[in-house]
Amino acid sequence: MNAAIRVSDLTVAYQHVLALENVNLVIPQGSRCAIVGPNGAGKSTLFKSLLGFEKYNSGKIELLGQSGNLSQIIASRIAYIPQASQVNWQFPATVYDIVLTGRYPHIKNWLKRPTSKDKDIVISSLEKMNLLDLKDRQISELSGGQRQRVFIARALAQEAELYLMDEPLAGIDIKTEEIIMSILKEFQEQGKTSVVIHHDLNTLESYFDHLVWLNKTCVADGPLAETLTLDNYQKAYQSPAQHFFKGKGEGGWRNA
Repeated sequence: MNAAIRVSDLTVAYQHVLALENVNLVIPQGSRCAIVGPNGAGKSTLFKSLLGFEKYNSGKIELLGQSGNLSQIIASRIAYIPQASQVNWQFPATVYDIVLTGRYPHIKNWLKRPTSKDKDIVISSLEKMNLLDLKDRQISELSGGQRQRVFIARALAQEAELYLMDEPLAGIDIKTEEIIMSILKEFQEQGKTSVVIHHDLNTLESYFDHLVWLNKTCVADGPLAETLTLDNYQKAYQSPAQHFFKGKGEGGWRNA
């Protein structure tokens, strides 16, 4: 199995407070992976460590088969979609401007001027996300769902191999959610990998095929059919299953 992400014994601490401890996980290439766990479980910290935004105290990270000189891999082969709350939506930029930044790692001329190919890719990305009519609109004028689609379009324009998405489905409309999940399936058909921090446990079976349960450490990881269990839920969330299943029934979830 070729791994898009391989993490070994990863520990991250802030002023001696552990955010992640001895995390070990493997996410295979070509998968649609959800990372789930309670608030404060270290999900965003894991992403920041993978992307080099946070220094880790110990451990090893491999991305797309490489562990050295990750900065170049991150710039050109990995796309990151941050939480909406982490973005300055008042920044004076148009939808087109934001999506164009996804091409910057591929622009080789020293003036960083986009070629006609770059512009064509941007337009194609806008079309896929139903944003072409909004390309000249300021991002501050967009709805929450439209803003999220802008960052997915930017990731599309980057033509990455690995996509890290921090809660891309939070607070958006159904139409945008359907568009995003359609794009993730398209990525998978192309052999690309998407890793999504996700909170709606009810949609795991519909949206993903690989799962990571996280709570400071990796409780379990693997194919969703094997890891979507009540036992893993209880270990990760440290609460009885009835708190989640109250009034819903257990559906496809099984006992370990």
